[in-house]
Amino acid sequence: MNPWLAWIAIWALAGLAMSVGWLWQRRHENAGIVDVLWAAGLAVAGVLLAALGTGAAAPRLALALGAGLWGTRLAVHLGRRVRREPEDGRYQALRQHWRGDQGRFFAFFQFQALLVAVFALPFVAVAGNPKTSVVGLGAGTALWLLAMAGESIADRQLARFRADPSHRGRTCRSGLWRYSRHPNYFFEWVHWLAYPCFALGAPLAWLAWAGPLLMYVFLRWISGVPFTEAQAVRSRGADYRQYQQTTPMLFPWFPKRAPNAPGSPTTRT
Repeated sequence: MNPWLAWIAIWALAGLAMSVGWLWQRRHENAGIVDVLWAAGLAVAGVLLAALGTGAAAPRLALALGAGLWGTRLAVHLGRRVRREPEDGRYQALRQHWRGDQGRFFAFFQFQALLVAVFALPFVAVAGNPKTSVVGLGAGTALWLLAMAGESIADRQLARFRADPSHRGRTCRSGLWRYSRHPNYFFEWVHWLAYPCFALGAPLAWLAWAGPLLMYVFLRWISGVPFTEAQAVRSRGADYRQYQQTTPMLFPWFPKRAPNAPGSPTTRT
């Protein structure tokens, strides 16, 4: 099948899924479902493009497993949060800013459908790769394993911290969260570096770089860090502002000494 026809079909399916998700959030007043559908949409996109691709078997298998498992894990993790917790503060703020305007929410959900298609572009490159590069597959698999492990650990650490009622209004500084304010985002970005490796030798290999480049832009300046940190400051105030001063934003590194503090920042568990 022509990979671009498959890509358009993925966009259409994502648009349909997001329309259903919009109806769901309208009934439940919880727009967090959009994140679940985004992750699930990319899992489906990776598997579908791998199945319909014309490239060599090994890169297509790596794509199906890589995108399928990554997207499924993230969708399940986010789905649990949507079921168990109130609407994420980021979306509550949007709801208040838009005064509940469902037309804007529908446009927002459809924009996320477009992003599913955009972030599926690296999958098109891998699915059409006629060559099997042992180096590329090895490097991509190593990056994928690192990303999956890091993101899973970060999510579990934060979930454990948030589950303790005594931590309400406080910032997690334990585990990976001691070295990065957003270790889950960092490892999500690392995950996208696997696909340029899987696409080595492909005619559209350059297209695979759209994943890590766009993901960094979105995480750093658009929908990731800015929205998350604005909500964190609203909900945790001075505690989070101190965390911002001592802990690297995205790329993990050792924390700085807190301003006017005699020792290192306290690790809270």
